[in-house]
Amino acid sequence: MTINKKAYINNYEAVSCAGLDTTQLFASICEKKDCISIDNHYVQEREVAIGKINSDEEFNTLLLNTCSKVLKQSNLENYDDTLLIVGSSVGGMNQTEEIFFKDKSYENIDYKKHPIDAIAYLLKQKFSFYDDISFSTACTSSANALGYAKEVINKGIYKNVLVVGVDALSYTTVCGFSALSVLSSKPCTPFEKEREGMNVAEAIAVLLIQDEKQENCIELCGAGYSSDAHHMTQPHPEGEGALEAMQNAITNANINKDLISYINAHGTGTMANDSSELNAISKLFTNTSPYVSSTKSFTGHTLGAAGAIEAIISCMALQEQIIPPSKDIQNPEREDISFSNEPIKQEIKYILSNSFAFGGNNTSILLGVCGED
Repeated sequence: MTINKKAYINNYEAVSCAGLDTTQLFASICEKKDCISIDNHYVQEREVAIGKINSDEEFNTLLLNTCSKVLKQSNLENYDDTLLIVGSSVGGMNQTEEIFFKDKSYENIDYKKHPIDAIAYLLKQKFSFYDDISFSTACTSSANALGYAKEVINKGIYKNVLVVGVDALSYTTVCGFSALSVLSSKPCTPFEKEREGMNVAEAIAVLLIQDEKQENCIELCGAGYSSDAHHMTQPHPEGEGALEAMQNAITNANINKDLISYINAHGTGTMANDSSELNAISKLFTNTSPYVSSTKSFTGHTLGAAGAIEAIISCMALQEQIIPPSKDIQNPEREDISFSNEPIKQEIKYILSNSFAFGGNNTSILLGVCGED
């Protein structure tokens, strides 16, 4: 099928520990605020740093309200021809845990509210989308959802796609990463030599992608994938999968890689991930040195929602023409990488946003300022 339509991100909204909307989110990043909290609730006999949303509203209420806000800002009268794509690694697991820990029994658990597609079911009941699909590929879930949205719009299969990246904090995920010995007891510091580990977090990120652009939109230019299958939980140490994903995104976008000004890195703060990703970036960008930062130092690692919320951050960076900073890189792991330690005002045409997952599942998204058609 001929690819001839462009994919435009026209509206978006996000909720995270760094803010209850995108204005707060980007301000928290540019002002380098402390957004990660210390918790002794999820892991027994140990304090860990997590990214918990600071709201009195229930998580599903926040989810519905965030989707409503994006859709109300759209040019859609109804959603009969809109595809819903959900990217999540937790699904309804947090609700299952809540019932189990309360009742000390499985009897009252609704199995329909547990799986990944329970989120899509909830949203479809509310908004009557034409159809839905759910991606669960660990920490690339919503990045893959964005890539799929681009593809179906490029091919003219859909005109409107709502991408929802969402994960709530759960005992299963926090304790699972604790068992891997990769959690930090303090806010994470990706790419810092003395880093301790990652911060599990929760977030909701919603993007409306369409084949017709609105004012001040961002183009979803490219999506690249790879599967290096090096290890169940660790990336290839030389960054082979990350490198291939970034190269594929650039090829898909059909641009000169030297035009990329900034990379929103996966940058979890773990020893294995950070060194691997920097190896890949160094190999790819031999003539230029785009700025690199990890906004997970503000949002934490939002797992399945990471690709979507970091795409939103990248959209705002393009619209504001500001390179987002990392929070605390005092002693960087590598000297040949241009880390942005402060917000930098400059011309930005293109941004790469990386998401990497267990099993060597790698996805890079390439975003750009909309030009003249």
